[in-house]
Amino acid sequence: MAQYAVLISWTEAAVRSVAKIPQRAEQFRLAVEAAGGRVHAFLHTLGTYDAVAVVELPGDEGASAMLLSLAAQGFARTVTLKGWTTADFAKIAERL
Repeated sequence: MAQYAVLISWTEAAVRSVAKIPQRAEQFRLAVEAAGGRVHAFLHTLGTYDAVAVVELPGDEGASAMLLSLAAQGFARTVTLKGWTTADFAKIAERL
């Protein structure tokens, strides 16, 4: 499965109902699992982004669909980075 770092920014709608953010984090986990994936970490953060999630999903198309569905709810905007473990990256580097 592919791994992704998801950088999350809360929208104004999310901030207006800040007490519901923990429930939305749980809904995020359930959405990832429904898409066949797993959340390795979900951290609420200080700085440029409000949260960071490390997730594993079956592929780019499923990840894109799941994250677009999340964005359509109007509470979060995301920046997604596809990642590789060091072992997987080593296999890529060996081909050079």
